[in-house]
Amino acid sequence: MSTVSANPPRFDAVTPDPDGSLTAYSHFAPSEPALRKLVDELFGKNWAHITVGPCIEGAVFEIRFTQAPEIRISDGYLTVDLGPWHFHLCIGPHKGSSSEDLRKMRPVNKIAFFERRGKGCGGGRSWGMRLWNGYGEQMTTIFLPNPNLTDDMQYVKTPDWSRLSLYYRLREQFLSEALPEDYETAANLPLPEAEV
Repeated sequence: MSTVSANPPRFDAVTPDPDGSLTAYSHFAPSEPALRKLVDELFGKNWAHITVGPCIEGAVFEIRFTQAPEIRISDGYLTVDLGPWHFHLCIGPHKGSSSEDLRKMRPVNKIAFFERRGKGCGGGRSWGMRLWNGYGEQMTTIFLPNPNLTDDMQYVKTPDWSRLSLYYRLREQFLSEALPEDYETAANLPLPEAEV
């Protein structure tokens, strides 16, 4: 495991939000092998530490797991099943539609790590991943552990910067970035200028 103390994460897009917040994105190719590896990391190994669901203006679904989900992949669709409820995400080639357009547009077409800084929940900060389909519609957001919150979403008085370990380990795995030596320093480096 390599470590660096001052190299900032690489962001390929920074967007301003209407409330003055900034969201920085780091995209990577949504290949089926990468998505299967990501599914294992998030829903297989780290299910107790993540929150998942659509996150759009006016609606945020913050779904937490209280037990390990059953994970299945069939005809390109990931199923994350907890018994009384489940969800599906198309992460690979899909043959179950007679429409060629739908077969092309349903799978994850764009995926990015994100970091949001500004106002709002989680002390005005959040770290996670977003997935979009071929139509540019958000499929889901995965919120990763936040230094300002516990796994059961309770605020802490003093940030626990070690909670960013999953975020930086996933960046190392999927973006080939070196792990920072100090998560607090890395998390507080300035973001690049926003695109307007």
